[in-house]
Amino acid sequence: MPSDTDWLSFVPRSVRTTPADLLAVVVVVVLTCGAVTVPGVRDTPLRIVLGLPCVLFVPGYAVIAALFPEAGPSVAADGDADAADRTGIDGIERVALSFGTSIAVVSLLGLLLNFTPWGLRLVPIVVSIGALTVVAAVVGSRRRAALPEGERFGVTVRSSLPDGPNPFSSGSRTDAAFAVVLVLCLAAAVGVGGYMVAAPGSGESFSEVYVLTENQSGQLAAEDYPIEFTAGEPTPLTVVVGNHEGTQTDYVVVSQLQRVRVANNTTTVLERESLTRYRPSVDADSTWRTEHAVTPTMTGDRLRLTYLLYEGTAPAEPTAENAAQEVHLWVNVTDSNSESS
Repeated sequence: MPSDTDWLSFVPRSVRTTPADLLAVVVVVVLTCGAVTVPGVRDTPLRIVLGLPCVLFVPGYAVIAALFPEAGPSVAADGDADAADRTGIDGIERVALSFGTSIAVVSLLGLLLNFTPWGLRLVPIVVSIGALTVVAAVVGSRRRAALPEGERFGVTVRSSLPDGPNPFSSGSRTDAAFAVVLVLCLAAAVGVGGYMVAAPGSGESFSEVYVLTENQSGQLAAEDYPIEFTAGEPTPLTVVVGNHEGTQTDYVVVSQLQRVRVANNTTTVLERESLTRYRPSVDADSTWRTEHAVTPTMTGDRLRLTYLLYEGTAPAEPTAENAAQEVHLWVNVTDSNSESS
């Protein structure tokens, strides 16, 4: 009759020989990737339950496992003459370093992703953290396997209270008290972080208006705006309104070309030319955009092309002072007749 352990033969040897703690690290990474990407699961609390450890602890634990595969001096059995000469770290130090290293590693990955085409988005962040964690776990497993069995760090699971040394205890009352305080602090930090993720504040509500133009690659960007305009000839710009008020909002966008005088840090409008008005209704946390073909008739240098944003309705005399938001460009407008001559 086959043995109860015959089913283990179907498990790859690389998996069977992987330390239990590092195998658990890989499992957490895989489950987290599924929890944040699989439709129907990514909107459940499981995403938070798995995501917090995968950001705050798991990457650092894998990196520390790769750097310190040896058991700490306190893990050695009684009478081990080589215990005092070991260079490993004990369980309490390993846990503390895991949290600190995780914060440093995740911050560094975020900084690097910010300079890549993928940017700081959920999937690239999860993939990069998961890949680094798995690589560190594999390195840590191989480094442990290269050590004599008695010198490897390992976490043993027992059904009763252990009689021998505990890898997460140094035996000193001071160290035990330190361990309790450390665990309580870490639990409080994880709890506060979980609450902030699960129940974020409403944040500041605001509206915004800005102008984009097409760059050399054909993409809309907030750079290289046209400066030279010709009276009577249209020049395209894209006007964008962003609604961050938390509810659907009706807006009025007023565009004007203004001749101004700037003196003593004071701007005085000498003449206004009304161009066009838009009345978009924008859903919460959405943007509205339209192409504005600017066709001025006023000519001159250093004219101010202004866009004024109002919520609801606009006053009879729109100005930068009574607008909710204002954005402008400095342009030169020449007469088409003067150019042809």
